Amino acid sequence: MMFEKTDPEYANILLHFMKEETVNDPACVLKPDTRHLAILSTLIGSGATDAFSEYLPEALDGGLSPVALKETIYQATDYLGYGRVCPFLKLANEILTSRGVALPLPKQGKVTREERLTRGVEVQAQIFGERMKEAWKAGTVNRFLAENCFGDYYTRGGLTIPEREMITFCFLLAQGGCEPQILAHAKGNLSVGNDADFLTRVVLTVLPYIGYPRSLNALSAIAKAREEKKS
Repeated sequence: MMFEKTDPEYANILLHFMKEETVNDPACVLKPDTRHLAILSTLIGSGATDAFSEYLPEALDGGLSPVALKETIYQATDYLGYGRVCPFLKLANEILTSRGVALPLPKQGKVTREERLTRGVEVQAQIFGERMKEAWKAGTVNRFLAENCFGDYYTRGGLTIPEREMITFCFLLAQGGCEPQILAHAKGNLSVGNDADFLTRVVLTVLPYIGYPRSLNALSAIAKAREEKKS
């Protein structure tokens, strides 16, 4: 950690919480790749470039594939915009290149321009229900969501749909001010098999990186989504 020499007491407190408690506590345990994806997507969502650079080598050493990393950054564009994603793509390219990874990586696109609307609508319906099959007709932004967000990105290889919904949830909870979307994607996660216990583990894992207020907001959304699913 970059502050171990200058701020050893702080580093001791933080590293214990970040690397031990929220990794080993039974309420937090995740598979290594899932933990890496959750943390990296949360750091991207919160604009934490320095922490991203510090954590990324650990994730790659821990087995996270360069393809999964790149797909996470690409998808973040839908939820953060190019302006905020650009620095993370640049950092990732620099770190991958320094480790001898040849760029560009193998192509992951699965749809043509002509197919993106149809395939995007299919993915939306898979996540949010059959009502989404007509939602794209409601306006231009709705069509963009179907074609671009879900057609261009969610259909790509490298990550599963449950993984993509999980990182989306992290992008949203990390940036704040997105409570309606956090709730919508908490419901979306539940519909693709990421249950409330899993999402809670994700939030507790990323808590050291975003703090308590945004973590509590996310936990509230999970609880509301679970209750609405029961009703």
